[in-house]
Amino acid sequence: MVKRIKRWLFICLISIVLITAWLAYYAISPLRLQPSSQEVVIAPNSGLRSIANQLVAQGVLREPWRFILLAKLLNKEQYLQAGSYTLNKNISPYQLLLSLNYGKATQGSVTFIEGRTFAQMREKLAKNDAVKQTTTTLSDREIMQLLGSKYTTPEGLFFPDTFYFNRHTPDIALLKISYDAMQAKLNKAWQTRDPNLPYKDSYEALIMASIIEKETGKPSERPMIAGVFVNRMRFGMRLQTDPTVIYGMGLKYDGNIRKKDLLTDTPYNTYTRSGLPPTPIAMPGMASIEAALHPADTKALYFVGKGDGSHAFSNNLNEHNRAVVLYQLKK
Repeated sequence: MVKRIKRWLFICLISIVLITAWLAYYAISPLRLQPSSQEVVIAPNSGLRSIANQLVAQGVLREPWRFILLAKLLNKEQYLQAGSYTLNKNISPYQLLLSLNYGKATQGSVTFIEGRTFAQMREKLAKNDAVKQTTTTLSDREIMQLLGSKYTTPEGLFFPDTFYFNRHTPDIALLKISYDAMQAKLNKAWQTRDPNLPYKDSYEALIMASIIEKETGKPSERPMIAGVFVNRMRFGMRLQTDPTVIYGMGLKYDGNIRKKDLLTDTPYNTYTRSGLPPTPIAMPGMASIEAALHPADTKALYFVGKGDGSHAFSNNLNEHNRAVVLYQLKK
């Protein structure tokens, strides 16, 4: 009886050793995918068995049960994550398991830059091969409706930043993230604004921020630029800022702005119309938003570019005219 028990224990031990060796060999053997790399997608809320079947369906595994057994033995079952993954040709089942375990999903990224327009933003999304295109045939107004926005014009309502995402994320989802970020940051900044600013609401502050963004070549001058524009609004003076004229020209702008352009009326021409333009003219960054809400305490009403990205500020027209001669007419 004792010999029989020993024999069964020996057989069990040999079987365990063989199964362990066989499973270890499977775990470290390359899967040899075709082609040399392969992208797979694991659906959200997938359990271990579902994940294994998805890998079979996508040609990564021949059958699911060895991968399931490996995951259970290594106690990885509860930690596998959904996402898009790019697998190299020689990845092993163990390496695949670790990738799924740590969520090493293939990420895409997109950077929306301060001072760019919504049209440029859409163009960047359309050229990003990691983005799933769902809005290319939609108008700007239709996109804003999808986002649930009360605004029909999208300009300036998206926060410029770098966003990382799983490959094949829909473009509308990325627009939603950027849109929500701008609303949150703008609303928070609006709560701490300086008193007695000439804005009816945070949207008008955003319009001003977009003008500051386009006017400012030197970041430290943003509050001064804001101070000039706020002073002009308080005195009922027109803003007379070239970037708004250029925006109103649209495709007619060829890189040069002429006197006739300054005299041609559009809703965005701040030489022919008083007050702010009807919408922002670009995506402002946080620094420009803060400048619009906390302008410099200055008496300046004019500024002119020096040619090096900085400006000369003047309190009256005579000073301004002298600065124009000094920095512009003597070039």
